[in-house]
Amino acid sequence: MNCSFHRSPAPVLAALAAVWATFACLPAAAAVSVSDTRYGATQAGQDVREYAFTNRYGVTLKVMTYGGIVTELDVPDRHGRRADIVLGFGSLQDYERLNGNIHFGALIGRYANRIANGRFTLDGQEYRLPTNDPPNTLHGGPDSFDSKVWTPVRTFQQPTEAGVQLRYVSPDGENGFPGTLTVDVTYTLTDDDEVRIDYRATTDKDTVVNLTNHSYFNLAGEASGNVERQMIEIAASRYTPTDDKSIPTGEISEVAGTPMDLRGLSPIGAHLRDAYAQLIWAHGYDQNWVLDGGGHDTPAFAARAYDPDSGRVLDVYTTQPGLQFYTANGLDGSVVGRSGSAYRQTDAFALEAEHFPDSPNQPTFPTTELKPGQTLHEVTVWKLGVR
Repeated sequence: MNCSFHRSPAPVLAALAAVWATFACLPAAAAVSVSDTRYGATQAGQDVREYAFTNRYGVTLKVMTYGGIVTELDVPDRHGRRADIVLGFGSLQDYERLNGNIHFGALIGRYANRIANGRFTLDGQEYRLPTNDPPNTLHGGPDSFDSKVWTPVRTFQQPTEAGVQLRYVSPDGENGFPGTLTVDVTYTLTDDDEVRIDYRATTDKDTVVNLTNHSYFNLAGEASGNVERQMIEIAASRYTPTDDKSIPTGEISEVAGTPMDLRGLSPIGAHLRDAYAQLIWAHGYDQNWVLDGGGHDTPAFAARAYDPDSGRVLDVYTTQPGLQFYTANGLDGSVVGRSGSAYRQTDAFALEAEHFPDSPNQPTFPTTELKPGQTLHEVTVWKLGVR
C-alpha cells in the first residue's frame, strides 16, 4: 500500500504535520492481477460481467458491466486490515431494482447533475428531457447510463497496472438528447494505489455531455456508520450557489466566511447542520465547487478525504472544472447494502468530478457542448494512501 501523503497538510492543521508519516507497507506480491467472472443476468436476459483488479499492496477494484458500476474498492488501513470503502448492493437484482435513484458506484450520463426544468436550447432548437427530479432532469434522466449494460471492449494487464475499457453507444434522441453519442470509459488500477477513470466521447450531431462516476465512499468501511468524523478538503475558493430546487443561480460565489469553505481539512460534520440556506435546502452538502486547478488537460488536485480512525486517505485529482460534494442526503434507512446494514444519511460521501450543473442553460459556465469531429476527454484519479 502506498503509505504516504502526496501534498502538504493544510495550514490549519500544521500542528499535525509531525504525524504525517510513512507507515510500513504490506509485503510486495505479483503485478496487478485481473479476473473476469459472470455477475449475473439482467431481467432482460443480458449477461453482466464483473472485473476484479488487485495490486501488490492489496488494493482491489471491482467493476461490472451493468452501469459501469464500481462494486467494491478494498483498501488496507494503517495496520494492513482491508475494508471495502464504497457502498453498494449484494446482487444484480438489487442494483436493477433499487439503484435508479441512488446511483451507487455508477457511470453517469448523458448529463451528470441537474438540468433545470428538463430543457435546454442548442443551435436554436429546444430539447425537452424527462424530469426524474421534478421539475428537473437529474443524471441524464430515468433509465440512463447507470442502468445500461456496457460493452467490455478490452481488458489489459501491464507490469504496473491493469484495467478494463467499457463502451456504451447512446442513440440519437435517448432521453431527449440529440446525437448518437459513443462513450468509452476506462478503469485502471495501478501499483501506485491509483484508480484512474478515463472518459472519452464522440458524437455525430451537436449535443451536450457531462460524465462522472457516482461512488459513495466511507473510508472506515462500508456499513461502518456515519462519516461525520471523517475529514474533507476541497481545493476551491468558489462555488456555484443554487436555489431551493438545487439549480444554480448563475452566480459564482466566494466560499470564504461560509460553511462552503472547505479549503483546509475539517470534519465533514463540522458545519453540516448550520443554519445556512444552501445546506438547509439540500439537507446537507450537495453543491458544486469551482476547482482552483480544474479545467486543464492534466489532472490537478481537487479534494482530500481522511479517516482519522483507520488512517485511510483518498485524494482526488481531475481535469474536470467542478466537484460535486454530496453527503448522501437521500439515504433514509430504507435501502439495505451488501453487508445487510441499512444505509442512512451521512453514512457516506460522494466526490463527483464533473462540469457544472445546468451548464447548457448557464452561458457563463464552462461549456458542455460537443460537436462532430471533437472528442471529449476527461480524467479523474483516486489516489489511495494511509496516515
